[in-house]
Amino acid sequence: MSCHAVTFATPATGASVGERVISLVDHFGKLEGPIIRVMDGGFVMEIIAPKRERRGLAAKIEWYEKHKNHDADDLREHVRFIPRNPYSTLVLADGTTTECLVMDVSASGIAVSADVIPDIGTPVAVGKVVGRVVRHFNDGFAVHFAQLQEPDAIEDLVAPVR
Repeated sequence: MSCHAVTFATPATGASVGERVISLVDHFGKLEGPIIRVMDGGFVMEIIAPKRERRGLAAKIEWYEKHKNHDADDLREHVRFIPRNPYSTLVLADGTTTECLVMDVSASGIAVSADVIPDIGTPVAVGKVVGRVVRHFNDGFAVHFAQLQEPDAIEDLVAPVR
């Protein structure tokens, strides 16, 4: 897997080059694009995504590679996951809003990628949840929520504000 293409091993037959695929992949979210190669036992799909989403996917792949064999310590207190809808609204302290891509979320915080990167310590809201920027990383930043959120409700709370 790369941020440009993914190979799927599948018993399904009948796939053809050019056929559109939409797949929800654990740890990486929704991937979509055309089949570019068919092979015995699977196919290769080109990932069609805007530049910002592709950067977010690259960061997820990098994180996964570091953690898949426990090569890096995961000191997180709360389980993180990728929401079904990875898009949200970032609200800055001055009321400015912009779309953002949720890389992962937990009861205590969220990692996002956006066109703006607020300074560390800046109060922000992601969806309806308020917090402060606590760190920067390649292509994004982390927000620690002001209050611990209920794990069952967090996905709805960080959904885009309309």
